[in-house]
Amino acid sequence: MRTRVSSKGQIVLPAEIREQDGIAPGQQFEVERLRAGEYLLRRSPGPGEPGLVGWLRACPAEGWFREIPSGSTDELDGLPRE
Repeated sequence: MRTRVSSKGQIVLPAEIREQDGIAPGQQFEVERLRAGEYLLRRSPGPGEPGLVGWLRACPAEGWFREIPSGSTDELDGLPRE
């Protein structure tokens, strides 16, 4: 797909890509220059989007990730106490 840089330096992501990936106005991206003429565009997770914890919760293997309630970790079973 082709797009253009506007006079303001903006690049428009084609509607097809925005729809496929659920990209909404205001979504932030990181741009990395790989070499002359080649760039990497990476969407930054926004507030409320799944981050590491969401990724861990979605893991199909049970038992290796256990969510703990907020607060002190002193009362957790099986962990050394100081």
